[in-house]
Amino acid sequence: MGMDDEPEEITTLVGREVYSNNGVFVGEVQDIRLDLDAEVVNGLALAELNPELFKDYSTGSKGVIIPYRWVRAVGDVVLINDIVERLKEPETEEAAA
Repeated sequence: MGMDDEPEEITTLVGREVYSNNGVFVGEVQDIRLDLDAEVVNGLALAELNPELFKDYSTGSKGVIIPYRWVRAVGDVVLINDIVERLKEPETEEAAA
């Protein structure tokens, strides 16, 4: 990014495809969840979900919200920490707690 580049508007995330860092398509950004008091993005609302990833979850027609802390990089697409492992191992995380 050069010195003359303007920062991008947060709304430019809407419509971008979201992939795990292993290249698995997760969904498409439909909306952004903001914490207005802290002035930070705290989540991305995804729609057009990968049916293979979410087949065992009741997401309804509204999609899912992923925490923004999972985001690794933003460019032409949004890369997030590997959601596949997070979705397939919920029992392991609960047992460790």
